[in-house]
Amino acid sequence: MIVWSSSEKEVAKKLILMYGSVILERKYWDEATIIVWGPSAKLLAEDEELQKQFEVVKKSGVKFFACVVCADSYGVSDTLRELGITLIHTGEMLTEALQSDVKVITF
Repeated sequence: MIVWSSSEKEVAKKLILMYGSVILERKYWDEATIIVWGPSAKLLAEDEELQKQFEVVKKSGVKFFACVVCADSYGVSDTLRELGITLIHTGEMLTEALQSDVKVITF
């Protein structure tokens, strides 16, 4: 599980989405999830270049979720849903992951 909270475009392009695009294809993991949380929700919703890179990652099988509270506060909920991201209360998902054997990394 990758928790993407950074609003920095270079972090998104050169780390989260780049790694995300190969994480399953190269069999680094059997499954992968990226949580879009905080400022990253606004960044992704407003940046077409990142949206194109996001589509590649999504098509590879990586699951995406976003914090509904954050998305609502930035006014980007509809855009994220249109991108195919499930909006949830991500605190629950992260807590469950941390209490289990799921590996979690944050940016």
